[in-house]
Formats: sequence, C-alpha cells, structure tokens
Amino acid sequence: MTVAIEFFFDLSSPWTRLAFRNIRPRLDGLDYAIQWRPFLVGGVFNAVNPAVYQSRKPENAARLARSFSWLMEWAELAGVEMNFPSVHHPLKSVNAMRMCCALEDRQDELERFAEAAFDAYFAGQRNLDDMAELVAVADGIGLDGAALAELAVTPGNKDRLRANTEEAIARGAFGSPTIFVAGEHMYFGNDQLPLVRQRVEKARD
Repeated sequence: MTVAIEFFFDLSSPWTRLAFRNIRPRLDGLDYAIQWRPFLVGGVFNAVNPAVYQSRKPENAARLARSFSWLMEWAELAGVEMNFPSVHHPLKSVNAMRMCCALEDRQDELERFAEAAFDAYFAGQRNLDDMAELVAVADGIGLDGAALAELAVTPGNKDRLRANTEEAIARGAFGSPTIFVAGEHMYFGNDQLPLVRQRVEKARD
C-alpha cells in the first residue's frame, strides 16, 4: 500500500530546508508518495501563530541565538550546507512560493526547483525575493525561468498560493514544514520525521 504524504513548505524556512533534505532518506525502504504543497508561512503566522514575531524581538536574542546554534548542529548532522542567517533574512518569500505554485502540477520539476532554491538561499545567500534570482535558479536546472516567472504572477497562480495557505491553516498548520500522512495525521518540523516514518509504517501495516 502506497502511503500518501503531503509536505507543505515555504522556501524561507531553515528548518524546512533540513526536513526537505531529510525526509526521503528517513523514509527509505517504505512505499510512499510525496505531494509537495507550496504555501506562505507568513500567512500562517499572521493567522494562527503571531508569537513567532515576538520571538524575533531583541529581548529574545539569547534564545534565538541558541536556536540558531541547534539549527547548525542539525545541518551538520544532515550534511546540509547552511550559510545562515544572511542579509536577506527574514525572506519575503511570496515571489518564490508563487513560482513554486507554478510548478505544483509538475511535481518532479517542483522538487528539483525547491532543492535548487533552498541551496541558493541557505548556502549561496542569494535573494529569492528577487524574481531575476528565481529565474536564474530555474534556468540553472534546465527549466524555463522566464516562462515560470510569467506564470507566477497570474491571478490563478496567486489564488493557488492563497488557497494552499488557507487549506493548511484550516487543517491545523502553524508553521513550515507541515506534513500530513494519509490525509489526517499532522506533523511539524524536521525533528518529527521519525514520527512520520512510524506513521507511514503503521498506515502500511
């Protein structure tokens, strides 16, 4: 039995970069199918998790620094380059996520683009709010970046990003990545991937 997994993600999230890289190795040997679901994590925060913005205030600097330290240790464990934070953090990811939505019906291409975009932002410190950078990332993996940029700003594609975000919120999401197994079991973050594997195993059995 192939187990369905939905992976709601935003390219601006460092923990999502780790989970994106780790999820397939973590599920090695299992029969599963991932659907990559672009959404706007800022919209989620605004709707249900405004405490995230509080955590970034100067009075919470020590706590944030410790969180970044743990992030770098997780990145080292996963073998993921993490040149972070950059001058472009926090990223206004709406352009990047609209481009991802333009690829949502072409899941293999979306996965390749997301991987390249994560590398561009978190390893290369490139500004993914700049559409020219997004076009270059797409061109770099053999896609037509200019065509994707045109699709990204169409009303239908903007509506898709909004709908994905609203769907994630309605289903209980409060950050990125949000992962659903078999349509109903929700998990959040890189550290819950062992639980995702366990749930896939249970669904299979």
